[in-house]
Formats: sequence, C-alpha cells, structure tokens
Amino acid sequence: MKLHTSNTAGLNLFTAYGDDYVAVNQLKHEKNLIVLPENLIPEWSTENIETLTESDMQKLLGLGVEVILLGTGKRLRFPAGALMRPFAPAGIGLEIMDLQAACRTYNILASEGRKVAAALLFD
Repeated sequence: MKLHTSNTAGLNLFTAYGDDYVAVNQLKHEKNLIVLPENLIPEWSTENIETLTESDMQKLLGLGVEVILLGTGKRLRFPAGALMRPFAPAGIGLEIMDLQAACRTYNILASEGRKVAAALLFD
C-alpha cells in the first residue's frame, strides 16, 4: 500500500465542532451553512430538518458534487422521503448523519480530493 502525504492546504476543513457550532479553518459558524472544499455558502437555509423545503434541496442538487453529507443537528433525523428522491437519479450520493459525524466524514472525503459538500442544519 502506498502512503502519500495529503496536501490539504487551501481546503475548507472542520477544525472544531460542538453542539451549537462548527469551526471551518478556525472560523466559528453557528447558523446553517454548506461547506465545500473551496467555498462556503453561509445560511443556505433558515429551516430545520422538519421544515426543510424542496427549494433548499434544489440548492444542494446544483452544487456540482458527487456526495452531499446532510448534517441534521445534534441527532440523526431524516428529511421527508420526497425531498431525498431526486438525488439518486442525478447521480449524487446523499448521506444523512448528525452534524458532528458529517464534519468528520467531510474532512476525510475532502482530504482525499473528493467532490463533497457538507450541508449543516443546526438545532
């Protein structure tokens, strides 16, 4: 197995998280946001998992990534099935997890050079 040092310089990575915040490259965020390796989209939605809309999900579909990690707050909760349906036909993986798991998974995938986005909803 070949091991390579990964070059993560310039990537947006989670450097800390808690129940009500995340830090991306040491900058703290406390409202819903989307994190991409080269971009941040603050306040992508004002909704929570129960009130997430089709419009919110359409924004995710248009990101041009292969995997979206939907962090649903302090605990794992699923959006309505109708909101998740368009992702598979579009060839986009949609993974639902709690906010902290989404942060950890995002860092791994972004460090591997994957086209990933973390869409985070705070409680």
